[in-house]
Amino acid sequence: MRTVLLHTLLTIATITTSIGSCNGNLGVPCIESEKQALLIFKQDLKDPSNRLSSWVAQEDSNCCNWAGVVCHYSTGHIYELHLDNPVASISSLGGKINPSLLNLTHLTYLNLSNNNFQGTKIPGFFGSLKSLTHLDLSEASFGGMVPHQLGNLSSLSHLFLGGDGLKVENLRWISGLSRLEHLDMSGVNLSKASDHWLLVTNMLPSLVELRMVYCQLHSIPLLPIVNFTSLAILDLSRNEFSSFIPGWVFSLRNLVSLYLVGCGFQGPIPNSPHNITSLREIDLSRNFLNLTIPEWLFHYKHLTLLDLGYNYLEGPLPDGMMNMTGLKVLNLKVNQFNSTIPEWLYSFNHLESLILSFNNFRGEISSSIGKLTSIINLELKHNLLVGKMPKSLGNLCKLMVLDLSWNRFTVGRLTEIFEALSVCGSNRIRVLYLSHNSLSGPIPVSLGNLSCLVTLDISQNQFNGTLPESIGQLKMLKSLNISHNSLEGLVSEVHFTCLTTLSSFLGNGNSLMLNTSRDWTPPFQLHDLGLDSWHIGPEFPMWIQRQVQLQNLSLSSTGLSGPIPNWVWNSSLVFLDLSRNQLHGEIQCLVASQLSIIDLSSNQFNGSLPLISSNVRTLDLSNSSFSGSVTSFFCDTRNGPKQLEVLHLANNHLVGRIPDCWMNWKSLKIVNLEDNKLTGNIPSSMGYLLDLRSLHLRNNQLSGELPLSLQNCTKLLVVDLGLNKFGGSLPTWMGKSFPDLMVLNLRSNKLQGDIPYELCDLANLRILDIANNNLSGTIPRCFNRFLAMSTMTEANLTWLKDLFGIDPSELTNNAVMVTKGREVQYSKILTLVKSMDISANIISGEIPEELTSLIALQTLNLSNNLLTGRIPSKIGVTKLGQLESLDLSTNHVLGEIPASMTKMTFLSRLNLSYNNLTGRIPESTQLQSLDQSSFVGNELCGPPLIKNCSARKVTPPTVEQQRGYDLLDDKWFYLSLGLGFAVGFWSILGSLLINMPWSFAFSQFLDSIVLKIYALIVEYV
Repeated sequence: MRTVLLHTLLTIATITTSIGSCNGNLGVPCIESEKQALLIFKQDLKDPSNRLSSWVAQEDSNCCNWAGVVCHYSTGHIYELHLDNPVASISSLGGKINPSLLNLTHLTYLNLSNNNFQGTKIPGFFGSLKSLTHLDLSEASFGGMVPHQLGNLSSLSHLFLGGDGLKVENLRWISGLSRLEHLDMSGVNLSKASDHWLLVTNMLPSLVELRMVYCQLHSIPLLPIVNFTSLAILDLSRNEFSSFIPGWVFSLRNLVSLYLVGCGFQGPIPNSPHNITSLREIDLSRNFLNLTIPEWLFHYKHLTLLDLGYNYLEGPLPDGMMNMTGLKVLNLKVNQFNSTIPEWLYSFNHLESLILSFNNFRGEISSSIGKLTSIINLELKHNLLVGKMPKSLGNLCKLMVLDLSWNRFTVGRLTEIFEALSVCGSNRIRVLYLSHNSLSGPIPVSLGNLSCLVTLDISQNQFNGTLPESIGQLKMLKSLNISHNSLEGLVSEVHFTCLTTLSSFLGNGNSLMLNTSRDWTPPFQLHDLGLDSWHIGPEFPMWIQRQVQLQNLSLSSTGLSGPIPNWVWNSSLVFLDLSRNQLHGEIQCLVASQLSIIDLSSNQFNGSLPLISSNVRTLDLSNSSFSGSVTSFFCDTRNGPKQLEVLHLANNHLVGRIPDCWMNWKSLKIVNLEDNKLTGNIPSSMGYLLDLRSLHLRNNQLSGELPLSLQNCTKLLVVDLGLNKFGGSLPTWMGKSFPDLMVLNLRSNKLQGDIPYELCDLANLRILDIANNNLSGTIPRCFNRFLAMSTMTEANLTWLKDLFGIDPSELTNNAVMVTKGREVQYSKILTLVKSMDISANIISGEIPEELTSLIALQTLNLSNNLLTGRIPSKIGVTKLGQLESLDLSTNHVLGEIPASMTKMTFLSRLNLSYNNLTGRIPESTQLQSLDQSSFVGNELCGPPLIKNCSARKVTPPTVEQQRGYDLLDDKWFYLSLGLGFAVGFWSILGSLLINMPWSFAFSQFLDSIVLKIYALIVEYV
């Protein structure tokens, strides 16, 4: 009885203390001097949401009852200030921190986190608040140097300083915080203190938690003795160590949570003592760790979180992992595990999150997956999984997120799966991703039973039939993506009956027809809408106008015609794609628009180019009928410099000079003005485009020399200036100024002079087209330095995807080249194409042997020049093995066709016509399958030509043999040669011997003749 009574009294006392702590003292008022200190403190604060409205100077106002103020229950002294902002940026405090806080001599707890002090420095007087045990200034937008006076707070146990605007040059002051248990400096710039941060924190024996996320640390000093043995939480994520994981990390016997995400660590995961049992969470993701998962990890049987994603670990998964039965979260995303998913993995009864995405797991998913009865999140996307989806997925009644996208699943029992997922009483499935597979058949009506579904993505499959009306029963659905299937039929208002929460609907690439009444008001407010290839036009659906929250709208190829309604320009749209329709009329000024990405290509617009606002990042007005000068468009300075990154105005009727106003467009990365009627020079101000990656001015009437200022555009990848009237010589500075250049097209201009050797510095060049100019000289032998043409690598254009969020190569980045006798435009596979065209110039000399080292070359055209000599004999011996088109026609090439050409198995077009070639055409399936026109205009014989070689199959004479064959075979020739020599020798030599000066000169002449003959003999032997 006494025990019960004592317990009751203690409980009442605890509750009373708690009430006093939260609401001030029920009977004792706060100290007046401390009340005045708070009022002074409030005066310098900015409080736009009036959070401190209870802080008033009225005499009967007890400051212990004010918002955020906690007083001691018996003394009335203020000892805690909870002024953190629970919802950042909504009700933030700001302004200045008044020193009146120093009057709160009993203050132990101060929390100003998640406010906005707009770069104000942390006051140094905080170091005089001697009683503080808890100081939280994280994410409060303080700036400048962290004051070293904080090292005077000897009672401090919690210090949180996280934030992007702070920096520290020296951390020695931390060593004075001997009682510190929790230290979080995430986001503080510690780059100047990177050499001693660990040595200082290691001197804190009571430290339990250390977080230094994104502190710009770049080294981990040696740690001979580990002092902070109490450490339970260590988070050093998002720094730049670029080293091995130090061994001491896994010697911390009390460590519970380890986070080393994105630190640049490399090599294997270090060994660890087997007697450490405290670890519960390990996150080593986003590093460069390699080899296999180490066996010592399997000793942590109580581990609940293991995240090794985004590394280079390889597999298969080791069997020892089956001992980690306590795992709740397993993330192995983005590694190189090349195996099937092991059967034992499905026995992890406690597993709540399994992420194996972006690996090379293959084979089928076992029906044993139904044993993961605790699973909530299952992500297997971007693997090589095949077969049918197991029906046992229906056993996962706690499953909320299922991502099987980007695999090779076939239809299986999709109807049964949807029905099974809806069997569980709670029906918890929220997110379902099945995109980018090979699923086919109709979409099951049973889909409507997944009543809690929030996100559904079945895009990029082979579903056919109609869209079931049952989809309108998904009341909680927010995101629906059915794009790029083979769906057809009508979509009516019934399909959207209950979709009141829908915010994203993407149905691009189907043959559906939208059938709604003109005055239909949808039950939803969309953020994203994509209906490309639907049958919608010719009018704009009026219900779209009522989507006031719509930001992304794509109605490409939907049969729309007429002018664009005015409400489109006055809406909240950020992304607009109305390409490939029959829209016409003039485009009004877009200066006031909020649009960022605009694609109106392939329509029938006319008139002048519209002026745009500085918000626009991508503008595509290509393949239309815009006309007039471009001067006002480029020279408009309203709203300051433009932020445009992609400009596509190709294939219009634009005329006049390109104005010299490019200094206002410094953000441009892609410029495409090809197929217009522009004249004049390239303006020098184009050199201001320092981020320019792709320049297309093809097929205009531009002239003059290429401006020297273009060498400032050092990031250029594609330069296409073909089909113009540019003159002068090929600039020598291109090789140094464009180190990453992949495509250089100067075809059909008026360039002259030699091909500069400096061009060979373009190691990344994949397409070189300088055909149909007046270039002379020889082909530089250094062309073998085009390394991209010598290797089978694919170019990296990830910056384009980053720029768009979609694959932009289909939209803007392309190259036009002539291959196999026809003009081809490459876009999607531009990174794979490798071609060289120097035809139709006045190039002389021999074909350099060095060209045969360009083994990745697919097209080589040297026709219509003045080339002499022979075809390199090794052209087909492990050289030019990928060549698909070779054109050497209309030159002066002589000799035999090298027998090695029979090994060029990829060759589908060969043109050797109109040269001085002789002998038999080598026999191979490849060469004999070609047309006769490939060999005409030579002295060749054998198939595919009608002309037969000799019956004895005598090998045609070589060039060397041809030089003296007819003469040397005639015995009478020898007799006449001897007599002629004797008479001529003594008649001339005898007279010269009489005259000694002439004799000496003649002997020198004979010496030079002998040396030349000897050189010829050495060359041809």
